[in-house]
Amino acid sequence: MTLKETAVNYRMEILLGAILLISGFLNFWNLWNTGFSNTYYAAAVRSMLENPGMAFFNSFDAAGFVTIDKPPVGLWVQSLSAALLGFSGWTLELPQALAGVGSVALVYAIVSRPFGKSAGLVSAFALAVTPIFVAVSRNGTMDGQLIFVLLLALWVALKASREQSLPLLLLSVFLIGIGFNIKMIQAFIVVPAVLVIYLLGMRDTSRKKQVLHLGLALLVLAAVSFSWAVAVDQVPASERPYIGGSGDNTVLGLIINYNGLHRLENGQMGAGGPGGFPPRERNPARRPAASCISG
Repeated sequence: MTLKETAVNYRMEILLGAILLISGFLNFWNLWNTGFSNTYYAAAVRSMLENPGMAFFNSFDAAGFVTIDKPPVGLWVQSLSAALLGFSGWTLELPQALAGVGSVALVYAIVSRPFGKSAGLVSAFALAVTPIFVAVSRNGTMDGQLIFVLLLALWVALKASREQSLPLLLLSVFLIGIGFNIKMIQAFIVVPAVLVIYLLGMRDTSRKKQVLHLGLALLVLAAVSFSWAVAVDQVPASERPYIGGSGDNTVLGLIINYNGLHRLENGQMGAGGPGGFPPRERNPARRPAASCISG
């Protein structure tokens, strides 16, 4: 096969590679000179590196006084990047940049199967060059990681529907649960779509089997999503940091209030205020740690 024949036969794959290169260029160009795009999360990552024991709680400070007002998985990924490559702005943004390129590839995979490779290429290119998507992929927030995980969950859900595979459905909701532990409630926006997609693939099966599969999926989703919250809330308040932004020093309160209802109430902040710092009188057991911060 000649080079020209190869180019013709694999032109769609070549075009996809070009789009991924464009995405990589936009996401990575000059990333090493951008500094810390989110100093709040960067400070938390630095604290995790200084005191890995507090990383489980997603503590903002190494002394373990107050946590970040988000779940920990996204910051754990950033901490791993910083541990391997050194603590700097670009190493914290690297996971989001990589996730951005991966998201472009996933959009192609999701769209191209039902609508054709041409439609997949157009969709992938549109995502790759969308300014807000590029901005998210070059930022220290964890939204880029969330987008990638949810797109991966949708891709797996489509495969589960085609094959009527319960294990793949459970994998899909497992990934959504990981997404919940990146940004909480936002991850659940795709749950109805995933369940409907799977039901459409099972429309010729018995209602009992459908209910059983969906019930198992919801159990796995709940178990993965709330695993970290339950584990942290089981630790006595005097032995862990205050849950920033919660208002009641529980992760459940953080889920319902700051990252839940308050997102719908005129953009109000959680009870802890910007950054989720706690009113000290609500957690007197942690007061001694404050001196470690101020000092």
